[in-house]
Amino acid sequence: MKYSLIFLLLLSFSTAFSQDLEEAIYVATENFNTNRTAESFSTLLKKEADFKPKIKSIDEQLAYFFLLINKGNYLDKINKQPQAILTYEAAWNIYNQHQLNTITNYDVIDYCLKPLGILYNKVGDYTNAENTIKQYIFIAEKNKNNSQRIAGAINLAQLYFTAGKFDEAIKISENGLQISGLTSSKKEKLLAIKNNSQIALNNSEATTIKTENPEVKYNLALKNKDYKQALLHLREMITEQYNKPEFSARAIAKLHVLNAQLHLKLDHKNACALELKNALNVLLPNHDTNVLPNFEDLYAENTFIDIFDLLGNIQVSSTNALNCYDRSFYVTNLLTENITSQEAKLRHADKNRKRSEACIAILYQDFKTLKKPNIIVKAFAYAEKNKAAILKETIAKKSLLQLHPKDTLLIKEQVLLTKQADLTNQLIKAEFEKNSEVVNDLSYKLSKVSNDLKNLKNKINLSYPNDKNENFIDDLKRKLKKEKATLVEYFYGENDVYTFIISDKSLQFFKFKRDENFDASISNFIDYFNSPNAINNDVSKFTTDAFNLYQQLKLNRIKASNNIIIIPDGVLNFIPFESLITKETKTTNYSKMPFLIQKQCIAYNTSAELFVKGKQPEFNDDVLGIFPVFKNTKKALTFSEDEAKSIDQFTDAKFLMYTSATKKDAFLQATNFGVLHFSTHADAGSFTVPANIEFADENLFLNELYTKQLDNNLVVLSACETGIGKLSKGEGSMSLARGFQYAGINQLVFSLWKVNDKSTSQIMHNFYKNYSKFESVAIANQKSKQQYLDDKSITNAKKSPYYWSAFVYYGTSTAKAKPTILNYLLFTFIGLAIALFLWTVIRKLKHGRQA
Repeated sequence: MKYSLIFLLLLSFSTAFSQDLEEAIYVATENFNTNRTAESFSTLLKKEADFKPKIKSIDEQLAYFFLLINKGNYLDKINKQPQAILTYEAAWNIYNQHQLNTITNYDVIDYCLKPLGILYNKVGDYTNAENTIKQYIFIAEKNKNNSQRIAGAINLAQLYFTAGKFDEAIKISENGLQISGLTSSKKEKLLAIKNNSQIALNNSEATTIKTENPEVKYNLALKNKDYKQALLHLREMITEQYNKPEFSARAIAKLHVLNAQLHLKLDHKNACALELKNALNVLLPNHDTNVLPNFEDLYAENTFIDIFDLLGNIQVSSTNALNCYDRSFYVTNLLTENITSQEAKLRHADKNRKRSEACIAILYQDFKTLKKPNIIVKAFAYAEKNKAAILKETIAKKSLLQLHPKDTLLIKEQVLLTKQADLTNQLIKAEFEKNSEVVNDLSYKLSKVSNDLKNLKNKINLSYPNDKNENFIDDLKRKLKKEKATLVEYFYGENDVYTFIISDKSLQFFKFKRDENFDASISNFIDYFNSPNAINNDVSKFTTDAFNLYQQLKLNRIKASNNIIIIPDGVLNFIPFESLITKETKTTNYSKMPFLIQKQCIAYNTSAELFVKGKQPEFNDDVLGIFPVFKNTKKALTFSEDEAKSIDQFTDAKFLMYTSATKKDAFLQATNFGVLHFSTHADAGSFTVPANIEFADENLFLNELYTKQLDNNLVVLSACETGIGKLSKGEGSMSLARGFQYAGINQLVFSLWKVNDKSTSQIMHNFYKNYSKFESVAIANQKSKQQYLDDKSITNAKKSPYYWSAFVYYGTSTAKAKPTILNYLLFTFIGLAIALFLWTVIRKLKHGRQA
């Protein structure tokens, strides 16, 4: 019997060796499933590497699809979420690409798309989670599978609730409740999501909710600030979760975190710490809960972020608190490194922002006590950590491509990023038109692009590892010394505003409370620029407010310096710093007022890192002017033609005027010019409509700029509100100006409010005259305003800052631009001509003497 078994085993092995590829893939998958261990998984990976290049037929693709499904499931179980996502994405792409639905009835929703959607949710990639859930809802509707439609409604409604989109959550849950075949348990889930969303919105319906659901009762108690009652309901939820047949470490850990949050509200810090230990123990069973976990033991799970943020909040020691927060940042990086959607990244940026503020607050207290400059450096690093992170990442990719323009991987990445932005624009339109067929197709295409970008990123990172700059502050000081400038960076937090003032010789660090008075002073100052008469109606009040704000923002602490680089934050993005008053004055004559612009040259930037990395621009005066003018219409720009004449007077310009100023032609010709000048109408957008700029034929919306690849030296947006947009924490204003930065522009001049047509024409006349003279955008911008104030032909009322301070310069330098190659050639020819002339004169003189 013993030998017969050995014979049968040998026979089975010999048969396996003779099997075709399809069978070999199935056998390898089945062998792994019978004994799922690290060793058997390693064996499966080796076999997969052998199988993959040989796969050709549709049946072999189906076998490989099954392998990937099981591989993704295992990776999820061992907390390798990013790898699991990539695996499920690969399986879904194979299923679609090879139309496996034509040869199998396999439930792709339950075994591929559902787990993929859940994984996206785990890592906080809500954009891809939404797209994936919508895809399987579409398939379920097509197949008339009500059970899966209901599951999709539950998952999508829950996703919207988690993402804070409560109105959408209510709508989806209500639609789900209308689907026939609803079981009592699924009905309860949908009702719970609906009720929880109503509570979050504080809807009138929330006060009439009657339920036995412990989660809803917990949320009601929490809303009513009855924390003790909320604790009782939470304990019920934890007990219920532990009693479930399938143990979910993540679900239990999240409940422990909620428990910890409640204990903190009740000022039970020891109980809070204990609950956080319990949460860590569930997620890391082998971890010693008396010490913080090592970074390498953590994985991409957003519950860790909540744990460490809360732990950081209850620490007494500043060192311990910062260690906790640093672990939150680390896990966030694990989560976001494979996220490609800008929207999903923005959600993480919000949490990073709050955490940065907590770290800066801790370090400020340390600095007050110890007065050590290295503490300022640490605090500044936290302020910079997530400032414009998405924009910096985009610019870094484009800079890398400029350094290696023939690298096929980098070229492909830019093509995919452009495609992603284009598909996103199409998806927004399709969802607005409620075209489910198109939405499903675009959702799949976006998922495919996302998958391709992630795979590409891994390869690019191997070729171009991202080294940390340990000497950033030294590099910043060197650049400031070269520019003869001082940098002022603001961090506009929820509780306080922090100011960093950095020069080549000093570091300063300030904090002021964000109370009602301070917020009002900012809001009131911005309101001065809402209409032409607001300042003129009470000049003395304006000058008092402008001087007080100058002091509040600590600009009076800047030592004598030719130039200032300002990194604004939050609503400070909308303040024209040039119009601040540097000392008390009683004059009502604007030309005699001590405006900051009279004292110092000002440049803005989105972050200190972008300022440091920015190259000194080259001077270029070949201008493409886009001037729709809108003649003989209600929106005619009467002085736009004068503006064009001024540009033509001082530069080598070409114009797309009137009906020729189309969107298509403007961007077709843009690559041939160093400067793009847009003289047109623009709008900052609204909650539903993004910022946009008008052409003769159609509008260009902000999202469209994300698809553009521009390398012009300068873009001038001579239009209304081109620097205004929805504020996103950490990223700044989602304005047209940011869109042009995203497209690759390093130097921008744009407006902060609805500009006056005539004064804009005069400012632009002065700007281009000085740009051709000084070859510096920053200096030209300063001089244009000074000359406007000095112009005796302009009445005093029209010299109000409303008329001249709207346009700000965002750039990498305040110094004179580097001459272009053409300049060098021109200087060379001029030099040779002078030398030839002198040589000729000398020869004639010599011949004259000889005669």
